[in-house]
Amino acid sequence: MIVKPAISVISPDKMELGIDLYLWGSPFEEIDLRKDCSNAIAYIPLINSHDHLISNWVPRAGNNRPYKNSHIWVEDMKESFAFQERDIFWHNNGSFRLEEPNSLILAKLGAYKSLFCGCSVVQDHSSNQVDAYYEAMPIVVPKNFRQCHSITLGNWWGGETPEKEMELTKGKMPFIVHLGEGKDEITKGEFSQLKKMGLLRANTLIIHGIALTAEEISEVANVGASICWCPSSNFFLIGETLKIDEVLKHKANVCIGTDSTMSGGVNLIAEFLKIREHFPKIPTKEIYRMATVNAATALYLPQYFAFIIPNKCRNLLLVDKVDRDPYENLFALEASTIQLLLVEGIPRFGDSEWMEILNLDENMYSTFRTGNKEKFVIGDPMELNDQIDEVLGYHKDFPYLPF
Repeated sequence: MIVKPAISVISPDKMELGIDLYLWGSPFEEIDLRKDCSNAIAYIPLINSHDHLISNWVPRAGNNRPYKNSHIWVEDMKESFAFQERDIFWHNNGSFRLEEPNSLILAKLGAYKSLFCGCSVVQDHSSNQVDAYYEAMPIVVPKNFRQCHSITLGNWWGGETPEKEMELTKGKMPFIVHLGEGKDEITKGEFSQLKKMGLLRANTLIIHGIALTAEEISEVANVGASICWCPSSNFFLIGETLKIDEVLKHKANVCIGTDSTMSGGVNLIAEFLKIREHFPKIPTKEIYRMATVNAATALYLPQYFAFIIPNKCRNLLLVDKVDRDPYENLFALEASTIQLLLVEGIPRFGDSEWMEILNLDENMYSTFRTGNKEKFVIGDPMELNDQIDEVLGYHKDFPYLPF
């Protein structure tokens, strides 16, 4: 099957007008159809490089902001309304076996947060889970990573020592760690500890990095490591964020994450808007690069997650053309403007007309209305919300769900 959008953003540095895109995947194999999508702009789907899927509860937690470091918040949030309300539905017994029924419901709902803003991938920072956990998700949640919660707190949520975790990567997958999430001496000292432990390598993905100095950012760039920027969470909890001007100056690989809604924004587009609010001089094209090419590099994803491949589109995001500038158009993106989200050759979300065009199995999808449009989505996030409501005894509204 062929689609022909008005504009195809092949990469942050290349656009094509009115070209054919050949959709790849089993739903398209026997469909000899050329669909005019002249009211749409095509992108490679976005990548959310940092989230905690089980923690996408609301409202935000942080009664004693600003915090000197996030380690204080980790304990303080346990007294928050959001944490205690979530505890009614799922009590964390310390095992972090997230494939169990209620934790899996929360995690899947967290993955839908990224799906509904056009993401193909969301990186879930937790201890490594069983394969069934990752296979249950509505979009790609990479399982090939190793991690440490943080240098200061260690792997309190499960996993090996940081050194063993890095060894297990064999240099072929990211090693993910919260680092420098604060402005005190503790967080300022974490980078030197990271180096002493032999954990600053090309596959290191530093989450936050608020406390990093210009010199330390230069070191990150020199070894080819990556930094994940979570501006909404940083400003909410700490009141400061990563020295992004230094990151861009030294050409360190930087990607963007939402963190969870317990501290971060509602979704990845909210992060784009937060960046524009505080750093209006950063070109929109560069923000898009952070959420696509840079993210694929940081997470060791195949290149088809980074660029549109016109003759074999297994990943594609078709969005209503609201603005003639395709990068500005992203800032208007919401669930109602997504015409089609294709991930790994599988339609995940979009306008309901695709259900009929592709003859999709109705048992695999659900439908709802948002704005003035009928939408289909893989799985049934409405049912997940209903299961939470049943336990709570009232309706819980999650602002990232568009129904």
